[in-house]
Amino acid sequence: MAVVEEAKLRYLDFISREDRIRHHRYVEEMKQYDLMRSGDVAAIQESSRLWDSGLYGHLSDDPVRNAKYRFVTSITLATRFAIEGGMDEEDAYNASDLYIQDMDRCDSAEAVRRLHADMMTFFTWAMADMQKADTHSKAVAECVDYIHYHLHERITVAALAAHVHLNPTYLSELFAREMGEPISSYVTGKRMEAACNMLKYSEYSFAEISQILAYRSQSHFGKVFKRRCGMTPGEYRSRYAQSGIWPE
Repeated sequence: MAVVEEAKLRYLDFISREDRIRHHRYVEEMKQYDLMRSGDVAAIQESSRLWDSGLYGHLSDDPVRNAKYRFVTSITLATRFAIEGGMDEEDAYNASDLYIQDMDRCDSAEAVRRLHADMMTFFTWAMADMQKADTHSKAVAECVDYIHYHLHERITVAALAAHVHLNPTYLSELFAREMGEPISSYVTGKRMEAACNMLKYSEYSFAEISQILAYRSQSHFGKVFKRRCGMTPGEYRSRYAQSGIWPE
C-alpha cells in the first residue's frame, strides 16, 4: 500500500473516533464535549458510545432515575462547553431548560438515551453552524470541509481551486477575506489541532503523526508544532496525555 494511502486510512480512522477507548476517565468524558464545541459530528458517535459503555457511575437503583441523573450531568457540561465555544448564553440555557423538561417526561431509560443523543446532535450542529456563520460563500465552506478530510495529504491552493472551480488567486483572496487568514495558515492550524488530539488521545509516535499529517519529516513537524503551540510534541504529550486510553 502506498504511504499516502496508509496515512489517509490512519488519519480517517482517527477522526472517525471508532470504539477504541477502553476506560472511562476524565479525559475521555471531556473528549465528547471538546468535539461538540468544535462542531465535529464525531461528538455524536462518541457521546453515544460512552453512554452505552456502562462505565458511568451508579447514581440510582432505579434505571430511569439513574439515566435522568446522567442526562442532567451531561447537558450541564454540554451547555457550558457550547457557551465557551461562543454560543449565546441565553440560547444555550433555554435549550438546556427545554431538554430537561422533555427529560422529565421520559418514562424509560431508553427514552432518556434517545433524548440524550438528540441533545448532543443539537448542540454539535449548532456549534458547526455557528463556526460557518462568518463564511459567506459556498466555495470557502467547501474548502474548509475539504481541508478537514484531507489533512493526511499535501494540500495546495491549486488543488483547492480545482475542487471549487475557481481561479487560485481569486480563491486565495476570498479565503483570506472570509476566514481572516491565508489558506496555508489555516491548514497548518487544523493540522496542529489534529496533532494535539493525537498526542492527547492516541499512542501514535511523533514520526507516525508527522507522516499521517503529511509533513515531510518528523523534524519539520516538530518545528511547526513548537512554533504554533509553544512547546515540543514531547512536552505537549507529557503535559496533557493520559495513559491507558488506547488498546494495546
